[in-house]
Amino acid sequence: MTSQAKTSGHSYGAYAWIIVALLFPVALLNYLDRQMLAAMKQSMVSDIPSISDKEHWGVVLASFKWVYAILSPVGGYVADRYSRRHVIVLSLFVWSLVTFATGFVHTYDQLVWTRALMGISEAFYIPAALALITDFHVGRTRSTAVSVHQAGIYSGLILGGLTGFVAEDPMLGWRTAFYCCGVVGILYSVPLMLFLRNSARAAERAPTDPLAALRELLTNRNFLLLVVYFTLPAIAGWVVKDWMPDILREKFNLKQGKAGLVSMFVHPASIMGAAIGGLLADYWMKKANRGRIFVSAIGMAMFLPALFSVGNASSFSVAVMGLVVFGLGWGFFDCNNMPILCQLTRPQLRATGYGIMNLVSISCGGFSDWGFGFLRDRNVPLNLIFGAFALVAAVSIGVVLLIRPQPQTETESRV
Repeated sequence: MTSQAKTSGHSYGAYAWIIVALLFPVALLNYLDRQMLAAMKQSMVSDIPSISDKEHWGVVLASFKWVYAILSPVGGYVADRYSRRHVIVLSLFVWSLVTFATGFVHTYDQLVWTRALMGISEAFYIPAALALITDFHVGRTRSTAVSVHQAGIYSGLILGGLTGFVAEDPMLGWRTAFYCCGVVGILYSVPLMLFLRNSARAAERAPTDPLAALRELLTNRNFLLLVVYFTLPAIAGWVVKDWMPDILREKFNLKQGKAGLVSMFVHPASIMGAAIGGLLADYWMKKANRGRIFVSAIGMAMFLPALFSVGNASSFSVAVMGLVVFGLGWGFFDCNNMPILCQLTRPQLRATGYGIMNLVSISCGGFSDWGFGFLRDRNVPLNLIFGAFALVAAVSIGVVLLIRPQPQTETESRV
């Protein structure tokens, strides 16, 4: 290893974790608004009468995902080609403005448009953030660092689940939740701009032509398998995140606030799963080059009993237990996707690659949100829907085990 690499590696030691700490609140805010809609659905639908049925609400949820999905590769490429730092800060600022504006909507069309605009802002965040973290965390701390960042996502989902109580409060209401979150995001964008930095390796990245980048990624068998694997669990994952408060409210006759609170049990479990999965994956990588793949497959195996329990639960406690097991499995899965991608692609293509993964996965997630509302309007039983989800999860285990990553480079194994 050269002296320059040693210096760089040494300097990254403390600041590598500062990067994660700086991005944690951004991840929290990015996912807070998603769960806010799920938790405050009843209040928002009551206040916006042009949202007439579950299928319309599914379109509201899907409008965000489809725009987010389409623009994710663009956001990833911009982060690879230019400055990850500037992409992240601008994304947060736009997110904050759109969140604030959502508090002023009064029609179904206005809500669809604000969700679509939110998709634009968030499409530029996740690929850039995860790529920046993996720029600084090389080798033995990579999955652990990503798991801490993902804990910020789950924390946002937890706080979002509590906004059902805010919506029920006659002195506050659902609009107040959006106003406050927008202001917080605007304020935090200032210190983020001051203290966030790009990796020194960013200066070493040679520009990659977009068509050449696409060609390299789309002819990579292992990358294509990862795209499929990343997508299949999202079909169930987005329904669990977006619809579970409504499912629990209807199935167990809960109030909106309590339904949102109970539905968030999946997220503390995801934090625990990400922590365990990240540490286990980094440890397993010392023994085998497919360590992260094996840990992710274990997480996916947890989906099978979890989805069956949620879909067939006749008691409240069984449904909650299913959500907890689902959360644990999701944490194992979620903290290892970008680290696995790092084993399959060059650093110059990681944000772009993750953007393509988002394109396919979130597009399918949008259709699953719409499709779930469509099926529930037609009284299709939950056990049939979640049984299909479990079958898809079983297929995904076989897909991930087909991935054969590249051997670790000398630099990555040492740093």
